[in-house]
Amino acid sequence: GKDRIIFATKEDHETPSSAELVADDPDDPYEEQGLILPNGDINWNCPCLGGMASGPCGEQFKSAFSCFHYSTEEIKGSDCVDQFRAMQECMQKYPDLYPQEDENEEKSSKDLEATSEEVSAAKEEKGSS
Repeated sequence: GKDRIIFATKEDHETPSSAELVADDPDDPYEEQGLILPNGDINWNCPCLGGMASGPCGEQFKSAFSCFHYSTEEIKGSDCVDQFRAMQECMQKYPDLYPQEDENEEKSSKDLEATSEEVSAAKEEKGSS
């Protein structure tokens, strides 16, 4: 396949690293610019996006977010439904990376409440006999 496994030996770790660290470029136009760059473009490198622009659904996210950002509709983004739908469909394929908030969480807490009520009722019945 495409992956290659390399084992490091004790000797490998004893040799000093030859990696060079590059100092931050004070002229980097993306550094600490926020979500929108001075020219009005979207800063896809902004940490505020939480990596959404580079995940497996990055292209769908960029398409939907760009559409919303540049939307001139009366209800901003109302012309972007298809892009957001495509992004959502992609994210549903990767539930581990993009957890969905759904009824399951509510259901779990309701089940817990019901179970605790049943336990309390059973204790009362036992105590009254």
